[in-house]
Amino acid sequence: MTQRSPSSSTNTSASADTATPRKGSLAALKGLLPFLLPYRRQFVLAGIALLFAAGATLAIPAAFKQMIDLGFGAQAGAHSIKHVDATFLALFGVAAVLGVATAARFYMVSWLGERVTADIRSAVYRHVVHQSPEFFETTQTGEVLSRLTTDTTLIQAVVGTSISLALRNTLLFVGGLVMLFVTSAKLTAIILALLVLVIVPIVLFGRRVRKLSRDSQDRIADASALAGEILNAMPTVQAFTHEKIEAERFGSSVEGAFAAAMQRIRARSLLTMLAIVLVFGTIVFVLWLGAHAVLEGTMTGGDLGQFILYASIVAGSIGALAEVMGEAQRAAGATERLLELLAARSDIRNPAHPRALPARSSNGAALALHDLTFAYPSRQDTAALSHVSLAIRPGETVAVVGPSGAGKTTLFQLLLRYYDPQSGAITLDGVDIRDLDLHTLRGAIGIVPQDTVIFSADAMENIRYGRPEATDEEVIAAAKLAAAHEFIERLPQGYWSFLGERGVRLSGGQRQRIAIARALLKNPPLLLLDEATSALDAESERLVQGALEAAMVGRTTVIIAHRLATVQRADRIVVMEDGRVVETGTHASLVAMKGIYANLAALQFHNVHVEH
Repeated sequence: MTQRSPSSSTNTSASADTATPRKGSLAALKGLLPFLLPYRRQFVLAGIALLFAAGATLAIPAAFKQMIDLGFGAQAGAHSIKHVDATFLALFGVAAVLGVATAARFYMVSWLGERVTADIRSAVYRHVVHQSPEFFETTQTGEVLSRLTTDTTLIQAVVGTSISLALRNTLLFVGGLVMLFVTSAKLTAIILALLVLVIVPIVLFGRRVRKLSRDSQDRIADASALAGEILNAMPTVQAFTHEKIEAERFGSSVEGAFAAAMQRIRARSLLTMLAIVLVFGTIVFVLWLGAHAVLEGTMTGGDLGQFILYASIVAGSIGALAEVMGEAQRAAGATERLLELLAARSDIRNPAHPRALPARSSNGAALALHDLTFAYPSRQDTAALSHVSLAIRPGETVAVVGPSGAGKTTLFQLLLRYYDPQSGAITLDGVDIRDLDLHTLRGAIGIVPQDTVIFSADAMENIRYGRPEATDEEVIAAAKLAAAHEFIERLPQGYWSFLGERGVRLSGGQRQRIAIARALLKNPPLLLLDEATSALDAESERLVQGALEAAMVGRTTVIIAHRLATVQRADRIVVMEDGRVVETGTHASLVAMKGIYANLAALQFHNVHVEH
């Protein structure tokens, strides 16, 4: 299983929180209590049904005793037929109570299993989507999906079945044991003495089953993570003809999961065999003693029959408890994994007392970077930004250029507060962004990323993602502004055409224009464009460039771009290298400086004439 980075202080606390339950066999299941407590009423109703069902089950042997002794034994007389009739009538009544109570118990615990599982899935997903990008640097999405599906299914089995069976069989065990003492204290004492010797090896072996269960779940998560990664990269896999290699890699991962599962299954099989043979062997021995007692006249036939039935109930409850224990141990491992997700705490949090942004001006937002220094948590020894300072006026358009790895995209991630800098600050309209509610901050920023994200929905909903409450007319207006209206209209169902998973039915340029329309619909005071025209052909670029120029009016814009047309139109160009701002100026002044920008222009924009 993928582990989170040890460099994060939150990881340390998370591991500390989850390390303790692993020492106890089932202690991790205590983590389910917050999800169970809201449904106390349903638990009480299930408990009442459980008590009636257990009571009815324990009444059956007593009825058989009466039937044997009064109907067929030495005590039988002229009224034996009446006794038999009454006994069977009572048995039918007990069966009716047992049937109704069992059905009620099954319904209530099944409802609880489904309800609690749904709550856990929602809670884990809600928690994960609020994590910072640092979490996703070290946790694979396939692993998270495995925990949301496979692990929660195991918990559903425990809450919806195993807890009920455990309580039912515990009641039957205790009740049966009491009735065994009532029937024959001597034989019961012998059984208990032998069972103590039997249970010790069963408990010790059960601990190994629990460890193997967790290992098995980890291997399944690894296989799911691998499959998710490859399925999301199928065009690349096929372009490099790696289908066979990836199929073999997944096959190896599946075989590893199968091998781990077989280890668990073998261990559980041996545990079940051990429990049944030892427990029933003990009971058979004691019943042999009872048979001799009947022959000697110290017990009645009814007493022995009653003892046999109660012994069977006790033995069956022990076997069922051993089976439930195996399921509970698997669920304990699954619970640990889910609690690890819920224990993860993002370093990026809302302030306790967030400030408000000033009233929006008609010219956009003022943005300032004050001596920023930042290194990614997974690469703390390498500074992505070093002492970066920059002031951007409301309505100004600033282009950020530089070679790959210069820190341009990192700048955008800090502006959106995906990370916080190790030193320095960023202010938006004079307010430190760390003092803003995250939704307030990100609501004031529109971004068109280089890697466009298209959701499995129609064009209308993909654009409306920028502002969910927008009307259809506003969506269409944004699409027109982004030069996307014409190609959307040509789709089979127009704006209601399904775009496919990750937008596979669109070209790269079309996906980019959908993303631009989404950002324009949001209508933010600060617009971030990360290579917004990189995927466009010359004609589309011309259309989108005109749309972007119109969109930049009345808002502050920061552009990461290599295209000369975009850079030339910027009010100011900031050149970055190795995480530092090395040059600032207009296109003409920077070319005249004959520095880094002039070299970039000469290399990347071949139509630029650099004077020597």
